[in-house]
Amino acid sequence: MSDICLVTLNSTYQHTAFGLRYLYANLKELQPKAKILEFTIHRPAQEIVDSLLALNPKIIGFGIYIWNTNQSLKVVELLKQQRPDVCLVLGGPEVSYETEKQKITQLADYVICGEADFLFYEFCHQVLVLNERPKQRIIRGPLPEISQIQSPYNHFTDQDIEKRIVYVEASRGCPYKCEYCLSSLDKSVRNFPLEKFLSDLQILIDRGARQFKFIDRTFNLSPSISGRILGFFLEKIASGLDLHLHFEMVPDRLPDELKLLIKKFPLGSLQFEIGVQTWNPQVAALVSRRQDYQKVQENLKFLKQETGVHTHVDLIAGLPGETLESFAKGFDSLSSLDPGEIQVGILKRLKGTPIIRHDQEWQMRYSAEPPFQILETKTMTVMELEKMQKFSKFWDLIANSGNFVLTFQKIREENSQSSLFEWFWNLTDFLQTRHPLGHSIHLLDLVRSLLIYFEEICKWQVKEILATDYQNGRPGPLPVFLRSETNKLLTHPTENLAPAHLPKRQKLHFQFSRLKKELGEGRVQHEHERAQEKELKPLHEIEIERQ
Repeated sequence: MSDICLVTLNSTYQHTAFGLRYLYANLKELQPKAKILEFTIHRPAQEIVDSLLALNPKIIGFGIYIWNTNQSLKVVELLKQQRPDVCLVLGGPEVSYETEKQKITQLADYVICGEADFLFYEFCHQVLVLNERPKQRIIRGPLPEISQIQSPYNHFTDQDIEKRIVYVEASRGCPYKCEYCLSSLDKSVRNFPLEKFLSDLQILIDRGARQFKFIDRTFNLSPSISGRILGFFLEKIASGLDLHLHFEMVPDRLPDELKLLIKKFPLGSLQFEIGVQTWNPQVAALVSRRQDYQKVQENLKFLKQETGVHTHVDLIAGLPGETLESFAKGFDSLSSLDPGEIQVGILKRLKGTPIIRHDQEWQMRYSAEPPFQILETKTMTVMELEKMQKFSKFWDLIANSGNFVLTFQKIREENSQSSLFEWFWNLTDFLQTRHPLGHSIHLLDLVRSLLIYFEEICKWQVKEILATDYQNGRPGPLPVFLRSETNKLLTHPTENLAPAHLPKRQKLHFQFSRLKKELGEGRVQHEHERAQEKELKPLHEIEIERQ
């Protein structure tokens, strides 16, 4: 039995509901009456409802996000049908703006807009303790004083720490006004008290946490604060801990004091998500994005050449004024800097963002269904944007995934004097024909398709490279179609050297980075070249023994 149920639908199990833990942490004397319940968007709605109603709650607080809107609506509909007496209150970014227009908010009893750390407690206190319901359905309030917010970190369970993503934040807000982002509505950046935050991190580390994902929009905005945090983690690493840290970074703000710290981190311990978003200065100006492109280039080169940071750089397709040609040019410019990953996203119309001011002039037409992606603009057609989605998917599977690191180096080398975007744009047509669904593509099927394209269309001899990539972390015989007269059972010299705490994708990138350092850029060493050193038997002999 729980009077208060705090609920959300995560996109996958590995994600944790950070916002719910904040609400729970700030419930004061009502905390013993509350329970956090997390489901995934794949769970049947009736099962979720049954789980909630079995607790006989008086209040159900539901976190609504862009990825769970439709699934949450089904749950809310069933809840109101089966138990209309239960007080249902919604919160989260998806219902905090354009609130009255949404079907899900019309079904709910109340909606709390914005940061609800204190507002949710006040609401529950009024309903449960004072035994009265608020008169206003839509509840808004001032931003909570950040130093007074109770931290959520002790409400990560041991299982969360062991198997799921541990989110942390040292600050809230963003000083930039990029019109496609909800953070453009923030008035300022507010920092949590640093000593208390570092103390919370130490407790998590003592409990076994080794991966930390910072959700701060601009982690490197204040070098003095970010420097203290990086120094804290460096001390832990120096004491023998293997850590993996993810930060969102401003691309053109990397002062020397931060560079010196970053260079000290070992390979694989840092991942920077860097939002470049557009390489077109005119488009950037249209959406009020300010960045120094010269500094961006210098910083990306520094990270690539002088550090062990894995970079994840974001670009957005479909911004007002962007054409396919200008996007391609920007993509090639960014790609020439060879970041760890380029994430191609499609513009989404997030509720409340000022991007809508361009709708008429640039003929911006968005999908009515989540995630509300752009369908067409004055300068990009429906067909171009549809194909861009497929391009993004296949790029992620091949260039970003870590499954094809050597193969991708070959692709880069072959396109060093031409457009990598154009080459991959053409590959997208071929792969879409062979994999029309665009999802749930088995790795072996993708490898087979690439081999056909390389050998029959490009006339490249890449079987050895594809075979090496395929065996990265996959010991055992090669698939028949990857075997040749020369290749043997391939085993990377860096196999199993990636720290156990790294996510799967980062492990593959880590092993490749180690391989490059040991063998030199672009060089592939097969096991048959090393057989005499390692006394490894060729594939056909191993198979004979198994028989």
